[in-house]
Amino acid sequence: MSIQSGGVNQQSDEGAADQPFYDVKRSYERNYAEGPFGAFAQADASSRQTVTPSGGAVDTPFSFLGQPLRTPFGIPAGPLLNSAFTDAAFRMGFDICVYKTVRSRAWACNPFPNVLAVHPAAEDGFLEPGGTESDEGVLADDRYGRPISISNSFGVPSRDPDVWQPDMQQAIAHAGPGQLLIGSFQGSRVSGMDTAAYIRDHVDTAALLQETGAKVIEMNTSCPNEGKHRLLCDDPQLVGRICEAVKNEIGDIPLIVKLAYIPDDRALDRIIEATVAHGVVQGLAAINTISAKLVDARGNQALPGEGRDRSGVCGNAIRPSGLDMVRRLDGMRSRRDLDFSIVGVGGVLDAQDFAEYRQAGADAVMSATGAMWDPDLGSKIARSLR
Repeated sequence: MSIQSGGVNQQSDEGAADQPFYDVKRSYERNYAEGPFGAFAQADASSRQTVTPSGGAVDTPFSFLGQPLRTPFGIPAGPLLNSAFTDAAFRMGFDICVYKTVRSRAWACNPFPNVLAVHPAAEDGFLEPGGTESDEGVLADDRYGRPISISNSFGVPSRDPDVWQPDMQQAIAHAGPGQLLIGSFQGSRVSGMDTAAYIRDHVDTAALLQETGAKVIEMNTSCPNEGKHRLLCDDPQLVGRICEAVKNEIGDIPLIVKLAYIPDDRALDRIIEATVAHGVVQGLAAINTISAKLVDARGNQALPGEGRDRSGVCGNAIRPSGLDMVRRLDGMRSRRDLDFSIVGVGGVLDAQDFAEYRQAGADAVMSATGAMWDPDLGSKIARSLR
């Protein structure tokens, strides 16, 4: 059955789609306890994908932030909930795995459901950041099809550090030759917390990650943690203060900052000035999701609960925005003669999308939604690089 891109004509094709390794029909808690699913559930040590020269040793022709890699491709923070997920991802040939964003304290997930299929009205299936469609509402339902776009409405849940620290250590230990586990974290703003305490929470959480032995750490500034719809990366000055404090804590460990889509070059330049320009941050990852108002077929709020009229959207719908951010970051890096790595994220569904991100200037590329629905995406991209 053919799938039409975008709009309400997009239909599900169950026969063409493998079961996602994160089961969208189960709660976050059940996924954490029972996952991964699909082909990832069958991945064991014997199924580890390798790229080897004639001599038999693992080939690591790429390097990212000082780490040798088989391929500069992997899965970003989000669907890899724990070491069971990262172990399977490594075995399936995803060489950079970002452990689900953690916090300094336990944090509950948004109510189920969290993932719906999203159908932008545009014929190409793309979503324009801040466009009129975002205000009028974008159709979201349970008709999953290709090319896939989905909601991402989890609220950045986290286990307590007593749980995630030893599990992250295990995930790091299970990375194979030429593979890298990145630890992702964000600060947690709670009632009564002032700015100094908020910065301290970032530092404390980064220190907890450092204790796991993570070789690279990512700080998420692109989820609403400053208010209902405000992003931390909207405040470059605060981002800079936090990054400096975090870097003073973690020392030589490379620090990546994950960004949302930033349409204004002046605002993006202020982020660059606050992070990578002075060597405090070694990499920028872009993008996370694009916020959109999601509605059902009747025009009502698609996701249940107060404050969930809008959700982050990821997958095919955001690829043009992700590519745009990477190109602009690469241009600013060249013009300012800066040395930092760029991670391209957003709508990578196949090897051609990967190549386009690399051509745009990404040093590494990651896929969440595409990888969820195509467990062989890592090995496909590895073959494309031979």
